[in-house]
Amino acid sequence: MRIGGLGLAGLTLPTLLSSRSLANTGSGGRAKSCIVMCFLGGPPQQETWDPKPNSPAEARGDLNPIATNVPGIVVGELMPRTAQHLDKISVLRAMVTNDNAHSSSGYYMTTGRPHAPVGAENAKPGKPNDWPCLGALVKRVIPATHGLPSVITLPEQSANDGNLTWPGQDAGFLGRTADPWLLSCDPSLAGFQIDGMALPADVNSMRFDGRRQLLGQVNDRLDNLGRAGNAGIFNAQQQQAIDLISGSRARRAFHLHEETSAVRDRYGRRKFGQSLLLARRLVESGVSLVRVNWSRVPGALNNGHWDTHSQNSNALKQLMPIMDQAYSSLLEDLSQRGLLDETLVVWMAEFGRTPRLNGSGGRDHWGRVFSVALAGGGIRGGVVHGVSDSIAAYPRDGRVLPEDLLATIFHCLGIQHDSEYSDAQGRPLPLTRGDIIRQIV
Repeated sequence: MRIGGLGLAGLTLPTLLSSRSLANTGSGGRAKSCIVMCFLGGPPQQETWDPKPNSPAEARGDLNPIATNVPGIVVGELMPRTAQHLDKISVLRAMVTNDNAHSSSGYYMTTGRPHAPVGAENAKPGKPNDWPCLGALVKRVIPATHGLPSVITLPEQSANDGNLTWPGQDAGFLGRTADPWLLSCDPSLAGFQIDGMALPADVNSMRFDGRRQLLGQVNDRLDNLGRAGNAGIFNAQQQQAIDLISGSRARRAFHLHEETSAVRDRYGRRKFGQSLLLARRLVESGVSLVRVNWSRVPGALNNGHWDTHSQNSNALKQLMPIMDQAYSSLLEDLSQRGLLDETLVVWMAEFGRTPRLNGSGGRDHWGRVFSVALAGGGIRGGVVHGVSDSIAAYPRDGRVLPEDLLATIFHCLGIQHDSEYSDAQGRPLPLTRGDIIRQIV
């Protein structure tokens, strides 16, 4: 009655089959896949993509800008490797949510819908803020291939301190079967592997096929007993798990040990770097969208994320090298493999940081203007779109809203951004109400 974790209820590959437990029940783009990096806490625009060297000291801080390989474009001094790839990158310097709370601004960034109310910290998933996230909408449009789901989130969900998960990371009113596949893992660990992705030693393929047929018979009986509501979820997850177990291509996507030591070192041996390397392997294997969330760096200031309320410069000196190494390595790796033109890479966060330093030398929450960067997948390189004011406090020109960012991602993936889907009541809804950012595609 079971193959490893296979039982009456179905395959249970912990943390792999859904992003929450059942108890909590043709456009002009050329990208085949997308990697979205979400930097928990909100990196400061002033020390990353939008330095203001001529602003007052209390706004400028003590970090300087550096030149890039595109004349006239500068970035923060802690991004030396990224600076050599600006010819591949479009920078949006006037991104706006007008929301200064991590969870509600993050919801807006990933759903294209403002949270109600704005500025709600520690907001929980659920009505009325249950619009499907970008990944769920992509999953709705693009089917799974080669035994892998079309959308994966790793290495963990974005959450406030205390493991308070943000809304806007699941399928919302589309239902649990449309949730992105949440992979909670640490690819930097020695001997990294995904439990349950192979048959037990005493189960050969013939026995597996027989047990799969038995499972189908059991589920048919459960359906007849009125259990169809949950069985629908189980069946989708069972098929996904069966595809993973029976498909060698799917399993091999997780075999980081097949990469050379040089490649793994190149990304950095930390959780974030190895997560980006795993993301590259997943898109190579046919996954359409991988969201890589920043995970807290043990021992670093401000709890190891980008919420730099104190000692902004010192905190960035701990975090930026990790980001700079991993991000630049991903762009290099994709380019050298001939994959960058067909892989959209998005660098984003829920918001930016205040234009002036506070009394603790930190920067606080700021959603009134911040920066996002895109590369590959049909994006024009060496471009800056949008302008913030003299202290990176408000947009002056080229304002971009989250719905515009989502529309551009859909466009790059070859998905008509105003295509309609139906909610639970059958009402037609557009994927997003935003506009494609034509200046960067």
